Amino acid sequence: MKGHSERVPGKNIRPLCDRPLCHWVLEALAASPYVSEILVDTDSVEIADLVQARKKVRVIMRPEHLLGDMVGINPLIENGIRHCAGEWFLQTHSTNPLLTTETINRAIEAFFFAQNVNDTLFTVTPYQVRFYRSDGSALNHEPGNMLRTQDLPPIFEENSNLYLFSRASFTSSGHRIGKKPLLFPMNKLEAVDIDNEEDFILAELLMARRLNPRGNSWDLPSSR
Repeated sequence: MKGHSERVPGKNIRPLCDRPLCHWVLEALAASPYVSEILVDTDSVEIADLVQARKKVRVIMRPEHLLGDMVGINPLIENGIRHCAGEWFLQTHSTNPLLTTETINRAIEAFFFAQNVNDTLFTVTPYQVRFYRSDGSALNHEPGNMLRTQDLPPIFEENSNLYLFSRASFTSSGHRIGKKPLLFPMNKLEAVDIDNEEDFILAELLMARRLNPRGNSWDLPSSR
């Protein structure tokens, strides 16, 4: 978790429905019987102080060579693995507040069930809509053959909610997605990943509705 965010200032600790954003995914992870430890990698003392007392959490501060906005995720994962003795890893983000413990558990179970075939797992959002390239050419359909959208082959978006991999697969590939990944579809309302202000507003609306399904989801807590 970075203390600095270019597009949504302070987003990792910004209140979402009256709680720091990062607390939501930590709570979902901690409730899973399959998760033994939650390693929070951060460059922020403020974030470290905010999360270190949470259930199952252990904080590691990023070394100097991994600081800054231009550092990719794989060097951070490599650094995190060095601090763990485990063989199996789940990676997610504080920007996935709607990710549920149920989905986490189902993904882990699917991953281990498919061990003889797949070396990694990542969550996806399926879409059955007509996509076009920037030059106007059709990507996933034939304009002259107007199939119903429900009959189109799905295209899958890597939604950045959850990744599962082993120490061996990451060491071999240097990447959280291996050579034979299992795609794990998620409901798109649960899969919201906060990357900009519009995403934050959407996530807050959906969380408010989840917390009070019979209420008015537009009556949000004052969090800005």
